[in-house]
This record gives sequence, structure tokens and C-alpha cells, in this order.
Amino acid sequence: MPVDKGLYMPVSIPYQDISFFDKIAGGSLADVGYEICKSLFAGEIADANLQQITHQAFPFETPVINLAEKDLGVLELFHGPSLAFKDVGARFMASLMSYFSGKTDKEVHILVATSGDTGGAVAMGFHNVPGVRVSILYPSGRVSDLQEKQLTTLGGNVQAFEVKGSFDDCQAIVKQAFLDPTLTDRVALSSANSINIFRLIPQSFYYVSAYGQSKHVGKPIVFSTPSGNFGNLSAGVLAQRMGLPVHHFIAATNLNHVVPDYLHTGAYQPKESVATISNAMDVGSPSNFVRLTHLYGDQFDNVSRQVKGYYFDDAATEAGMQQIYARYGYVACPHTAIGIMGAQEDKKQTNEDFYHIALATAHPSKFKPLVEQVLGVEVDVPERLAVLSAREKHSFLIDPDYESFREAFSATL
Repeated sequence: MPVDKGLYMPVSIPYQDISFFDKIAGGSLADVGYEICKSLFAGEIADANLQQITHQAFPFETPVINLAEKDLGVLELFHGPSLAFKDVGARFMASLMSYFSGKTDKEVHILVATSGDTGGAVAMGFHNVPGVRVSILYPSGRVSDLQEKQLTTLGGNVQAFEVKGSFDDCQAIVKQAFLDPTLTDRVALSSANSINIFRLIPQSFYYVSAYGQSKHVGKPIVFSTPSGNFGNLSAGVLAQRMGLPVHHFIAATNLNHVVPDYLHTGAYQPKESVATISNAMDVGSPSNFVRLTHLYGDQFDNVSRQVKGYYFDDAATEAGMQQIYARYGYVACPHTAIGIMGAQEDKKQTNEDFYHIALATAHPSKFKPLVEQVLGVEVDVPERLAVLSAREKHSFLIDPDYESFREAFSATL
């Protein structure tokens, strides 16, 4: 992390005309990622190595499922090992770090804060990767049972710190750790949160893939992104800045709606996070807000023209889950439901003929008790997640302050 507590961005973003995207967008997710990496990295990594990195990272696809033909689709991002969209960024980072670890004998320690899905994806993506250790901080009582199992049961090179506070507390601790010379002089730290640009870049790949799967509809495309820390939305804007034809984006949030408020008023006022049933989006001070605005030249008019903001409380989210299931027969987790509801609300507000694509960020089984209670249907748990339920949890319970973390973390070194 830079010493000014800012976030890294590419020095330049190469612009490609529509023919570039029309040519690559029909390929696999791995092929799309390879072509975008070649454009962004400009020879920093040999093409053969880039191809190996992307194909190692993405043995799965991100399909667009039509809910209403030529009107509304869902981009399913939960077909990776941890059943959440964070697999794309985490597996790319793991593949990239595995490549670089082969060039050095120095161990890298990944430090990551999670509101739910990031931790599971990072834990599974980096588990047993040579030359890498992982420490995950998560808010106690604010992740689902299966999410917590993903963080706390793998062992090996993965350890978890259960913080008696919010995600914002976890994120603040991680940021402070990167600026603590008494720690960074002893340990080579790296981040797997979306504050790390190499977690965010690969998330642009599935926006391009979705365009390739949907351009035949012949309508301008709008993406509705369930948003918490705003890395996912920023990745889509990065693809747009590279030339991907996107009409506009939707920032769909829960009661942590500081960005929708900003889009309506022009005033950005971070707040304490509020706990909701869509817990992975419970972020009151999103780190990637500065990236989002930077990508639009730090001009409010540009941001508000290209990004629309809508938010929904828990009661509206539950009602939305029920409406989506009744209308489309689609079982959505609360985060995915907010994305779909954002698309539906945007249709009402704009009253224009767009093809809206909502991002389905997690498999509903990750929120099995809630989804079953709200919808009254049984949700099957894929085997790769079900096997974790019987495993014993192991975590370090700490107070929500940096000194508590540093003491506990140092004892593990």
C-alpha cells in the first residue's frame, strides 16, 4: 500500500476499439483474461506465462442466464471453488503469485479483511500455494456459518482472526499493518483485498465475457452490481475505460448506502457500517470509492452520469427474493437479489430499452438458512462446500484494534 494510504492504479489504461472486444469476448473466461492482460501488462510478463497464469486461474466459466429474454439477465459468478465472485480475483492472484514465487525464496504473507466472500475465495485460492501464508480477518458474528467454515477450517498456510467488531474495523487493521514498519520489516506483506489492483483487474474479465454472451440481443447493456467495498463495480468501470461498450452501471446496495447517497447529492460521507442480511455488502467506508471516482476523472458529473445508485433495506430484500423466485423461478441469495432489484428499479427510472445484466455474486447455499426461510424451498449445498460443515473451526478471537491484532499475529510468526 502507498505510504499516503492511497490505492495503486495503472499508470495508463490502454483503449481498445469495439472490434477488439467483439473478437475476444466470445472466448472462454481464461482466453478473455489472457487477451486483456496482454493489453494491460504490455509485455511485463511473457505471453506464454500469461496464458498459463490465466488458464490455471479459470477452469470455470461465468455464464449469463436470461431471466426475461432481451430484457434481463443474471451473470452467474459463483461457479468457482468457493461459490462466490471473489474466486475470479483470488485465483488470478494466487496463480500470479505462484508464478513470481518461483523466482524468489522469500515467503509472502497475504493479509486480507473480509465481510464474507473474499476470505473464503482467498483461503481456497491460496491454500497450499508454495511460498505464501494467509491471514484472514473477519467480523465476529457477521458472516454466515458456511462462510465462516471456509475461513477457519482449511489450516495449513491459512489462519483466521475473528475480530469483535465490523468489517470496517477489520479493514482498518489491515491498512494499518501495511504502514507499520515494525511489522513490514519482519514480514513481506501483500493484500488480497480489492485494495490490491491485481485482485481488481481480473474482475474486469467477466464483464467482457458477459458482453460477448449478450451482444446478440442488440440493445445497450447496463450492469447492475451488488456493491459493498466497490471493487467489483470499479472493475467494470475499468473495462469500460478500456473501451467495453457499457451504457451505464448500477451501484445496488443495502442500508450501507453512502455511494448511492453521493450519486444523488454529490456529498460523500462515510458512516459506521450497519449489519444486514446481505452481510458481504456491510461496508460504511468503501476503499474503492476513490478508484471509482478516479476512473471518471474525479468529476462528479461524469460519475453520476455513468453510475446510478439504488439501495434496499432487509424487508425489501426479502420481498425481492420472493418476487424473483415467483416471477422467474430463480433462487437468489440476498446480494444477488439486490443486484436484480437494482436492475428492475433502473428500468422503472430510465424507461428505456436496455438489456440489464445483474451480477449474481454468491451461490444461494452460502446463505442456506436465510434463503430457505425466506423462500420456503430447500437449497442444495454443493459438495465442495458441504464437506466443510463438519470441520472444526479454528480462529484467533481479538479485539477490534490494531495492537490486539499485532500481538496475536506476531505470536504466529
